[in-house]
Amino acid sequence: MNKFFEYNWAVRDEWFKWCNHLSTQELLKQRSGGVGGILYTLFHITDVEYSWIRGIKGKEDVVFQFADYNTFEKVKSLSDNLRSELALFLIKGLDGLKDSIVRIPWDEEEYAVDEILHHIIAHEIHHIGQLSIWSRELEKQPISANFIGGAFKLIHSYRANGCDV
Repeated sequence: MNKFFEYNWAVRDEWFKWCNHLSTQELLKQRSGGVGGILYTLFHITDVEYSWIRGIKGKEDVVFQFADYNTFEKVKSLSDNLRSELALFLIKGLDGLKDSIVRIPWDEEEYAVDEILHHIIAHEIHHIGQLSIWSRELEKQPISANFIGGAFKLIHSYRANGCDV
């Protein structure tokens, strides 16, 4: 499971690099489909991932407002900072929890931790697909979402930059 988190984070970092070539106007522009725009999508992915992991940990949700993170630098910083906490939990805190059932603060339903982890991974992949569509609309090459072949290069690069999950 951790390989998929590593992969999603590496792909997200590649999307952040890709965004460096866009104007603030393009990053904030409302687009059809998805959750609205490129920068908001990256914010949304980060926020949702953090919320679900906090739910697994039995902690209250921290609600981030996009208005407080509406620049490229702020969204990238939020992603990086929250990832540090999440990576530590995924390495050390999941032992014995995958089969547990938890209740998250914003829902009355109960969920298996393993189900939540799969949801987080699928959620990011879904939105990365939306970013790929928008990149093609901008006539730019999207970041590869290929796990086979491409994933190991990205994970190796990610680890070379100091992150290991």
